[in-house]
Amino acid sequence: MKRSSPPHPARHSARLFTEPDSPGDTAPSFLAQIDGAARGNPGPASYGVILRGPDGSAIDALGKHIGRTTNNIAEYYALIAALDAAAARGIRRLRIQSDSELLVRQMQGTYKVKSADLKPLHERAQKAARTLEFFVIEHVPRERNREADALANQALDGTSPGASPATRETRAVRVRARVVSGMLVPAEPLEFAEGEEVVLTVESERKKPQ
Repeated sequence: MKRSSPPHPARHSARLFTEPDSPGDTAPSFLAQIDGAARGNPGPASYGVILRGPDGSAIDALGKHIGRTTNNIAEYYALIAALDAAAARGIRRLRIQSDSELLVRQMQGTYKVKSADLKPLHERAQKAARTLEFFVIEHVPRERNREADALANQALDGTSPGASPATRETRAVRVRARVVSGMLVPAEPLEFAEGEEVVLTVESERKKPQ
């Protein structure tokens, strides 16, 4: 009796989570170096992403303060930001480098995702990665990830790239204001210098009905 050959395994849209490329895979890939930072656990947090072209040149740099959260959540935010940046640019082949062993091993499937806070972020990152033609995530030592780390810390400090956090002075001032024609109009003079940059946190006060 003639034996039928076993069915071929289903092909995925991307070769995921392997380290490194196979010897026969010579197609160029983009690189994203990512890092998440949190001062405290939880505490003020941010992320940094350096996106590089196949030739190694930096083509984008992203840094964002994301509020108060944990370091692990910040790392996932960095990964998702890198994946979103790649999708926006039409990038189909992407390599991620991170110094977070937890993030990398969870994405590779070596570690389970036990945290309820990380599970939706992990699922979102996995879904985005699977839309790519090629995706690899690899763990690198912290010293090889200094640029992304510096970018994350700049975002956390609220400084622009190249500025020194040591020269930055902050002060908090509570100001009452009214909304007039879509703009905030302070109720009293502001003690800020002309052209000084400020960060606003707005709270609305409404009278309760009698």
